[in-house]
Amino acid sequence: MGPRRRSQPEAPRRGPASPPPSTPRRGASLGSPSQRRRNVWLKQVKMLQKSTDLLIRKRSFSRLEICMKFTRGMDFNWQAQTLLALQEAAEAYLVHLFEDAYLLSLRVGRGTLFPMDVQLARRICSIEEGLG
Repeated sequence: MGPRRRSQPEAPRRGPASPPPSTPRRGASLGSPSQRRRNVWLKQVKMLQKSTDLLIRKRSFSRLEICMKFTRGMDFNWQAQTLLALQEAAEAYLVHLFEDAYLLSLRVGRGTLFPMDVQLARRICSIEEGLG
């Protein structure tokens, strides 16, 4: 006699849709060290974008040679409001410059900002060396 025939065709047997839950490995939920660094970096960027605080410390900014450039070598005492205005202007300039340079690096197809991007952004905006 031949093989026995069934009235309904049998569907192929499949394994479970998802693997059975197992105990997670240590450190698997945190990701690799590079992912953790990236997460920390993204948190810092979001925090800085939300804040209105100055990025450069006041004490270190007051010791820069920008003040010496404006006074032409003479020793003056600067008022706090004057230094604050200079610092805000300098930071606004730097943020704008780095935004333009980053857009240039994205235009080339890179996600990394190189010094040549900053130089090109300065050249496009026709910013000369120094303060004037």
